[in-house]
Amino acid sequence: MSRTTGGAAEVGLHWVLADWQEGQAAASGQGEAGAAAGQGDVTWTQRVFDTLAWTTAGGDFSPVASASATVAGIGSYTWESTSQLVADVQGWLDDPDSDHGWLLQGDESKTRTAKRFHSDENDDEAIRPVLMVEYTQ
Repeated sequence: MSRTTGGAAEVGLHWVLADWQEGQAAASGQGEAGAAAGQGDVTWTQRVFDTLAWTTAGGDFSPVASASATVAGIGSYTWESTSQLVADVQGWLDDPDSDHGWLLQGDESKTRTAKRFHSDENDDEAIRPVLMVEYTQ
């Protein structure tokens, strides 16, 4: 996490249930103001801007978190393995078309709790998110 307002907060990983498209919009500066959506971007109401809407505003995702972690200050965080995370990954292996990733969701009922996490496009490869799968038998 590279930026935060407020204190510690629980953030859940939720399986995204519908395909979405990562477009080209990029916020300038620290990103607080966002950027205008262009063709193909994902928005609050559209999974592919100007083409496909989410069934539910905010995205189509499992209402139950597959795992949760408490995040506070700037730094790296780990969502520990749960039986549901294992089931998610197994589901993606069994049906690759169902792999739409996870959504990070905090407590949206509170104000001033924004958290900014790095993406796989961060210039610094060392701080990009990583999915680590350890197989044991």
